[in-house]
Amino acid sequence: MKSLLITIFLLSAAFLNAQNTISGVVTEPSGVPIPGANIYLEGTYDGASSADDGTFSFTTTETGGQTLVVSFLSFETFTLSMDVTEMKGLKIKLKEDVNSLGSVILNAGTFSAGDNSKASVLTPLDIVTTAGAAGDYIGAFQTLPGTSTVAEDGRLFVRGGDANEANVYIDGLRVFQPFAATANNIPTRGRFSPFLFKGTNFSTGGYSAEYGDALSSVLLLNTIDEPEQEKTDLSFISVGLGIGNTQKWKNNSLSINAFYLNLKPYQEIISQRVDWIKPFESLSGEAVYRHQFDNGLFKLYGGLNYTDFELIQEDINVPEGINFGLKNRNLYINASYKGELGNDWRLATGASFANDHNDIKIEETNVDNDDNAAHLKIKLRKRFSNRFKLSFGAEQFLGNFKEEASIISFGNFQSSFKNNSTAAFSEANIFFNKKLAMQLGIRATHNTLLDFTKVSPRASLAYKIAEKSQVSLAYGDFYQAPQQDILKYNSSLDPEKSSHYILNYLYQNNGRTLRAEAYYKSYDRLAKFDTAMPEFGSNYNSSGDGYAAGLDVYWRDNKSIKNFEYWTSYSYLDTERDYRNYPERATPNFATSHNLSVVGKYWAKDWKSLISATYNFASGRPYTDPNTANFLGEKTRTFNSLNMSWAYLISQQKILFVSVSNVLGFDNVFNYQYANTPNVNGNFARRAIRPTADRFFIIGFFWTISDNKTDNQLDNL
Repeated sequence: MKSLLITIFLLSAAFLNAQNTISGVVTEPSGVPIPGANIYLEGTYDGASSADDGTFSFTTTETGGQTLVVSFLSFETFTLSMDVTEMKGLKIKLKEDVNSLGSVILNAGTFSAGDNSKASVLTPLDIVTTAGAAGDYIGAFQTLPGTSTVAEDGRLFVRGGDANEANVYIDGLRVFQPFAATANNIPTRGRFSPFLFKGTNFSTGGYSAEYGDALSSVLLLNTIDEPEQEKTDLSFISVGLGIGNTQKWKNNSLSINAFYLNLKPYQEIISQRVDWIKPFESLSGEAVYRHQFDNGLFKLYGGLNYTDFELIQEDINVPEGINFGLKNRNLYINASYKGELGNDWRLATGASFANDHNDIKIEETNVDNDDNAAHLKIKLRKRFSNRFKLSFGAEQFLGNFKEEASIISFGNFQSSFKNNSTAAFSEANIFFNKKLAMQLGIRATHNTLLDFTKVSPRASLAYKIAEKSQVSLAYGDFYQAPQQDILKYNSSLDPEKSSHYILNYLYQNNGRTLRAEAYYKSYDRLAKFDTAMPEFGSNYNSSGDGYAAGLDVYWRDNKSIKNFEYWTSYSYLDTERDYRNYPERATPNFATSHNLSVVGKYWAKDWKSLISATYNFASGRPYTDPNTANFLGEKTRTFNSLNMSWAYLISQQKILFVSVSNVLGFDNVFNYQYANTPNVNGNFARRAIRPTADRFFIIGFFWTISDNKTDNQLDNL
């Protein structure tokens, strides 16, 4: 017995002698102790938690080199590899996790919708349920600050820039003709169905080095990665019919939809200011195929759109009006892949192609043009740590434009050009801590048509001044080739340039968001010509310049009133530019000093209804009165519009929808056209350019068929 006890004692002593004690203290960088931190040796059960004073101690039988792991919520996980005999008296300082909730956001100049962005100000549902937007995502973004109301156009006019200064991307790839074909003073709309997208980012300035060839803004649309279920959507509205279907397989899914639009029945009921010979008619179809790989996702998108109409446009210089006809065919294909490469590398690559064909008839002139464009892109992103991420990539743009004009009295005229450019970009995100972050980027572009190479730096800085608020600064240089209507006559111009300076304040707390942004934007090397419109014989140069400065304010409240949410946007704009055929610097006709939008949505549960209202206001727009000596020296009356919509759930999957624009019938005037010659009194007569109709009505029935009986098309309204 005595021998046994001695043996046990010796074995115990040997066992205890084989154990090593690991000890130390865990603190914040400032030295404040962190109690409750989890400390353990990787791959073992040996470990402990830190005490109230941050100290810890535990023993292990492990020997040799080991890895000590220390973790705690809101802090980066700490690891230490060394011999366990040396793990004594450790002083471990945990760094704040800069990606945790409440961290600073790099957001100057950018409005996000959905896509789980921390800076989201609109949800995908907002985009399609905003009254007056008529289901068009462009219409919803026109309720955000920084945009100007140019209702007769329909495209995005951002911070003093014209509509050609804004680019649209789908899954990171350029969309070359994002808007449906239309005629002068008849608003267009986006070509794409809003329910294809899971999220959007609308940058009103200072945007990423990943994007170029746009002086004012970019709109980034991200398609749905994976549909939730198989379903069929049927749409019957007062101006057309639509059908959509989604199918899913193991790693694949396919969504298709088609829509036919014909305004003839509507225009026969509602009086129009345009004499339609062949009412607006269009047929569009889209398909999205997705395949999920083990480490990535492939998407293939294809869209085809056909538009046909003919009308007599009122013209004060042509008493019988001008006959205008248009047939447009547009094809767009987009293939993209995003995936993980391992070791925190991520790949995003793809290509897009577009063919746009127009057959235009203007009185005795026939114009046929073809615009073929392609975009190839590759981007790599490496996450070195939570505090430093680097992305870089390259892209190639190919453009081929051909046009033939036939004028009975003058003969034929042909023009063509190839607009190719190559770009490389790099961007680094640096998070110093939870309060301070920086983004640095650079982009280099070479254009073979205009033979220029330009390097444009971009930078933004964000600092969290309180728990719920932060300030940001952004700067960037942006270049853009002159527009197609000039390039087809002249390819010796310089690229146009703008520089953005942005100061942003953001407050977010419990469903309430306040965002205020002041900016200054300078323009340089804008294209000019000396005729009313760009022509073959015009004299062109790049001596134009200008500026835009202003303040944008956005307030959203989803919490104060039950079942009611609203947002309001206000923009002040001061801008002048000397470009195109301007004789001097002036505020362009599309720019308004004050823009206000108020959007409200109320879910009336007892009525099974979503009721929405949008009010838009814009101050008068400049125009030139030849009876005075001032260029763009007069202003139109203010613009006002109250739009309302009502979605009623007949049953969970059947919806009755009614929408009315300009409910109060405001008599809006966008501009004036003056006679080319004065009358007998020496005055130039004029006509007002107004909407084709004061109001627009939509009545629709939407029916969803799916296994999930709660799903419906409310997202599409």
